[in-house]
Amino acid sequence: MVVRTEWRFRQQSPRFQTQPRPAVSWHSRWIIGGLTAVYLFWLLVRAISQPAWLLNLSSVATELVRLVEIGWLATLLVLWGVVWWQKRQEVIRPFVPLTLDQLYNLQPAEFEQYVAQLFRQKKYRVTVRGRSGDLGVDLMLTRTGGKRAIVQCKRYRSTIGPVIVRELYGTLIHEGVAHAFLVTTANISDSARSWAQGKPMTLIDGSTLVEIAHSLQTIPTDLKSP
Repeated sequence: MVVRTEWRFRQQSPRFQTQPRPAVSWHSRWIIGGLTAVYLFWLLVRAISQPAWLLNLSSVATELVRLVEIGWLATLLVLWGVVWWQKRQEVIRPFVPLTLDQLYNLQPAEFEQYVAQLFRQKKYRVTVRGRSGDLGVDLMLTRTGGKRAIVQCKRYRSTIGPVIVRELYGTLIHEGVAHAFLVTTANISDSARSWAQGKPMTLIDGSTLVEIAHSLQTIPTDLKSP
């Protein structure tokens, strides 16, 4: 069903910056976490078991191992520093509503960033996941308390039919989240809306998206949050 959620946004700048900012992907974070775990495991082995081969190394080899450990630690500190800095950048950016024609002119990644900014203004924590193999999840939303939702962004011109809505519902089940949003520049067919009726889904078509965006500077539009 098309449910209602509350949108409250602030006007802060005369333009919307559509260029996506660099980000550390979740895949990269997993890699950094794995390297950190291996490093900590190595330190634990050194502290507890003191491997015989390590004790029998020459002074030059021992010094080399120490340099590798220091370099490894420095690299991890830099990588986690980048992750922390990127997290700090996930702030509400100045928002200016775009017309439907302007939305059509955005690249898919830019459209995802535009939609992400709307949800950040609503105090969601937003992770941009749009990439190959994302299973139809462009944004992952988290609310206070840990409740999660997913967003699929479709910068389309042709009408959205029930097939896309059914696929999104399947993704909702697969991800185990509480709610799913479909945000598109296109129209949404009556059959698609009928299929979504009674399900934890919000369908926002192009005209509604523009209406919401432009109303943010005047009277807030009420939509029911998941």
